[in-house]
Amino acid sequence: MFDILSILPGKKKTTSSGWTSFNAVCCSHLGHKSDRRMRGGIKFDGQSKWTMNCFNCRYSCNFVLGKSISPKTRQLLIWCGIDSEQIQRWSLESLQHKDLLDFSGDVLPRKKVKFKEQELPTDAELINVNNPDHKIYADYLIKRHIDPNEYPFMVTPHIQGRNNNRIIVPYTYKNKIVGHTSRYIDNKLPKYINSQQHGYVFGFDFQKPEWNICLVVEGIFDALSLNACATMHNTINDDQAQVLAQLNKQIIVVPDRDRAGLEICSRALELGYSISLPNWHVDVKDVNDAVIRYGKLPTLMSILQAATMSKIKIEMQRKKIEKTRI
Repeated sequence: MFDILSILPGKKKTTSSGWTSFNAVCCSHLGHKSDRRMRGGIKFDGQSKWTMNCFNCRYSCNFVLGKSISPKTRQLLIWCGIDSEQIQRWSLESLQHKDLLDFSGDVLPRKKVKFKEQELPTDAELINVNNPDHKIYADYLIKRHIDPNEYPFMVTPHIQGRNNNRIIVPYTYKNKIVGHTSRYIDNKLPKYINSQQHGYVFGFDFQKPEWNICLVVEGIFDALSLNACATMHNTINDDQAQVLAQLNKQIIVVPDRDRAGLEICSRALELGYSISLPNWHVDVKDVNDAVIRYGKLPTLMSILQAATMSKIKIEMQRKKIEKTRI
C-alpha cells in the first residue's frame, strides 16, 4: 500500500505525542494562506490506520486498510500530486485486505441506511412512445432531452382528474422500488408530488463500479440528464451522506443556480465534496438546462473542469451567479 509520509511534500517532524507534523497542503486549496508552520498532522493507529488533521484550516481525513479510500483522503492525495488512476488502484488494493481487519475500531463508523419497498400508483403504465395516448408525456421528456426509453417512466392517462397529466418517476435503490415522484405537466402548482423516504438519494443505481466520480445535483431531471445522483432538495442530510459514502467515489456537487440552490455549497464543503459552478449563460439555471443548451458531453466537461474545493473560488463564483439572479 501507499506510504502517506513519503507522499506528503516537504519536511516532517514527529512529536512526543505521536503526531508527525508537516506543512499542510490543504490550506491554500481551501482559501487560506499556504502553511509554513507545520500545522498539518498525521497520527498512526498501528499499521493499518491513520488520521490527518490540519490545525490551521481544519481539514481532516483518514485511511483504514481494508476499506476504500474516502473522498476526503482522495482529495488530499490529489493535492499531493497523485493522479486519480493511481488512487483508484490503491483503493482497490486496500479492499483486498478487508477480511484481515477488525472494524470495531473504525474511526468513522458508517450507519447502515435502509429503505422500505413501496408500491407504485395503481393503473400506472410504462411509457410507450408508439402509444398515441402517451405522446404528450414522451414529447415532454424529449423536449427536456431525456430519452423516454432509458428509464421506466410511468403514466396514468386513463384516470380522472389531474393525475392524467403526470409522469411518474420510480425511485429505486439497489434495484428495488422505494418510492416515486409525480411530475405534473399541466403548468399548475405543485409541479412535483414526492413519496420519498428520509435519506434517499435518486440515481444511486445509475452509478457504475468503474466510475471514479459521482455528480450530485438537486433535481431529478438534472440527475436523469447526466446519470447523476439527486438529493431532491437544496441540502444533503446525514443519511444521504451515508448513502453517497457507499459509492466510494469522488463527489462533485453541482448546485442549482439560484440563491436557494447555492445554499448547498457550505454543506458540501463540510462533507469534503468538490463543488462545480461552471460559467454557463445567465438563462441556464441547472444541469438539465445546460444539457438542453450545450449537449451532454460539453455540459459534463464544463462541470469537471470547474470542480474545486477552494472556498475563495466557490464564493467568487457564487457571488457572480447571485448578482445575475437579482
